[in-house]
Amino acid sequence: MGARWGLVAVTAVAPMAWGTTFLVTTELLPPDRPLLAATLRALPAGLLLTAVMRRLPRGEWWWKAAVLGVLNIGAFFALLFVSAYRLPGGVAAVLGAVGPLVVAALSVPLLGARLRLTSLVLGVAGAAGVALVVLGATARLDLVGVLAGVAATTSSAAGIVLTKRWGRPVPLLAFTGWQLAAGGLVLVPLTLLVEGPPPALTTANLAGFAYLGAVGTALAYTLWLRGIQLLPAENVSFLGLVSPLVAATVGWLVLGQALTPLQLVGVAVALASILLAQLPPRVARPVPASVPAEIMGPAPSSVGLADDLACGVTRLR
Repeated sequence: MGARWGLVAVTAVAPMAWGTTFLVTTELLPPDRPLLAATLRALPAGLLLTAVMRRLPRGEWWWKAAVLGVLNIGAFFALLFVSAYRLPGGVAAVLGAVGPLVVAALSVPLLGARLRLTSLVLGVAGAAGVALVVLGATARLDLVGVLAGVAATTSSAAGIVLTKRWGRPVPLLAFTGWQLAAGGLVLVPLTLLVEGPPPALTTANLAGFAYLGAVGTALAYTLWLRGIQLLPAENVSFLGLVSPLVAATVGWLVLGQALTPLQLVGVAVALASILLAQLPPRVARPVPASVPAEIMGPAPSSVGLADDLACGVTRLR
């Protein structure tokens, strides 16, 4: 149990790093260049990891790596920025917070998992908690922004589930590099088309891009993909709720943004849903040898995604 919680804590470092992205973007990066920020986060880190590891995809992994790179990086970043530009940050964060529900739904056909009532209740509670933290009373809705936010959440959820389904054929750093490089290459033409050539970068800009590339992308996605491999996809998806909570906390500590009592309640609800989601589902106790099987009836099958952990660990070893 201790090893499991240690793995959960290490995986949670990824969304914690992502929670600092807003502060770094607003304070250090060039204004109004979200796609440039996404491209420079992903592509250099992906190319560097691929070059260091000296492992290229083979066979079907050329298209699988491309698909995962688009879902986890390219399409996700692009759609996320469209959503962020057309919606208040709180609305965009709430749309992202429904990720655990989308992962649970996709896990049924793709992973053969069972849709557990507990997961649905915790998913709704987690999204509600995030809403209390980040959603303002004057939040406005924009149809294109909402659709982009839903698509971004679905893209990320599909990336989590497919990563779990396909596994990884190479060491973790090489696997991370493939996805970052593929996603970054998809973003290059889109960035040039929408935003044009990059501006001259200042020292502060370079420092911001270096932090996002090294910590917010290379390190964070390495830990995130490792967590997907070793933990049930459903559990990992709940850890994504840590990101908006960290963003709110950073705004409070660094930018002096006050947290209301209602926001503190939201933090408590979201954290409770994250922690409860990490608990393994109950497994039926074995029938005592002294009790005839006819009396007890057929033994129930395992519940939910608990089997994924054992399968993932066995496969990686």
